[in-house]
Amino acid sequence: MDRIKEIRTRVELKEHGLENVHSTDFPGSYDGYDDAWNKEKFEKNFRIEVGRLAADELEFDMIGIDAAIANAFRRILLSEVPTMAIEKVHIFNNTSIIQDEVLAHRLGLIPIKADPRLFQYKQNPDADPTEEDTIQFELKVKCTRNPKTDDPDNMYKDHKVTTRHLKWVPIGNQANIFKEGDIRPVHVTEDEPILIAKLRPGQELDLKLFCVKGIGQDHAKFSPVATASYRLLPEITLLKPVTGELAVKLQKCFSSGVIEIDTVDGEKKARVAHPRKDTCSREVMRHDDLKDCVKLCRVRDHFIFNVESTGILPPEVLVSQAIQVLMTKCRDLSRELDETDK
Repeated sequence: MDRIKEIRTRVELKEHGLENVHSTDFPGSYDGYDDAWNKEKFEKNFRIEVGRLAADELEFDMIGIDAAIANAFRRILLSEVPTMAIEKVHIFNNTSIIQDEVLAHRLGLIPIKADPRLFQYKQNPDADPTEEDTIQFELKVKCTRNPKTDDPDNMYKDHKVTTRHLKWVPIGNQANIFKEGDIRPVHVTEDEPILIAKLRPGQELDLKLFCVKGIGQDHAKFSPVATASYRLLPEITLLKPVTGELAVKLQKCFSSGVIEIDTVDGEKKARVAHPRKDTCSREVMRHDDLKDCVKLCRVRDHFIFNVESTGILPPEVLVSQAIQVLMTKCRDLSRELDETDK
């Protein structure tokens, strides 16, 4: 690879630091390398490759973009994709050991499985709730003693208050718009609800909960993702053949699966098999007999994203919504610039 191109496309991991991490706002600063922004070149090079998709987790590669765009996309996922969350708690009775404000805070952090695209933002927080901007739940639980058993887990009824005790109370025409199960708290799994409080005989909770639409920028309870992170694609190059016991030693310096050992003519020989599994720990740099055999880099325009949903919306929907928000921001900026030029 040409040295100038390598400087602009790879971040190199050295024993005591990193190289080629700097950027530039001035195309043409590197002689012989064209880094000017070009729409046609961007469309040709940019692509998204989905690596793994599960119910609440998505891994995909975003290739051909700058770190600033990748980070903007991550921040939008965290703080600007809207969700529904509990905003107000009306407490009529709380004789549990949990203080009212602690209970309200705990309830607010419970993810609510409701499509925020079907609701509007509440313009006036003091206005009465409507079917367009509010979801209502009620929580009525009283703990009683079960005289038929001495089993500690069964001697009390309703002693564990969970999200299964939250009952959706339709407002206006919501019962005709949504079917059973469309609006509910998110469970850890279908058979494992989230624990809210523990009660003892005679203690009870009587609450009304009101959910509104918001974004994580206002409060973390509105954030639709548990985690949203990215990392640069690792690139590992063997500068010379590594054989014998040295190959085994090299394999142990990397994460499982990164280096594989082949047997060629009865001799062990190391091979880079899956560089993307590497955590870039640079363990190999601690060994004088290995550190000159390997070159560690990261591809600076290849980002591996991991998005884990809280369960409110599928991760692929969250990614799509984040892209829509980013496109809206770009259009708004373009319009502002056009108006400034007039």
